[in-house]
Amino acid sequence: MFRRMSSNTCWLCKIFRAEENGISSKLSLEEVLQWSQSFEKLVTSKYGPMIYKAYLKTEHSNENIEFWLACEAYKKITSQRKRISVAKKLFTSYIQPQAPNKINIDSPARKAIIRNIQEPTQSCFDEAQKIIYMHMERDSYPRFLESKFYQKLKHSLQTNGNNSVVN
Repeated sequence: MFRRMSSNTCWLCKIFRAEENGISSKLSLEEVLQWSQSFEKLVTSKYGPMIYKAYLKTEHSNENIEFWLACEAYKKITSQRKRISVAKKLFTSYIQPQAPNKINIDSPARKAIIRNIQEPTQSCFDEAQKIIYMHMERDSYPRFLESKFYQKLKHSLQTNGNNSVVN
């Protein structure tokens, strides 16, 4: 089904290799259609974040979803020692001025994180996470819904009679 796709859509081929990416044969048309209802439904669904991340790679903005997902995991950390370690990794990867995956947040949010990084709280990245969520929801999410990738995914599930893409 996906043999002759351009290099721009090769990510789609990779997604549908169940063994490599952990997508079972249960990716349903119902789930994929729910993604168009709201950005929240996309990022909180089982496979949505991974497929959205793959799409963002084509836009060279996958650092946004990676940061957002990392913040979700960070908030669940209960050990202060582990929280400090992960907070520093988030800071060096996404927040500091020369970060390799620097995210686009405003100066007050960045300065607040810098002030709190020595003794990070469970919520010290919340403001930055909200900003990134809004960027994705307003900018890349509408493009994702209109993209060939999402449209082809929907179409492939519809033509398979609501069966999975992966058999």
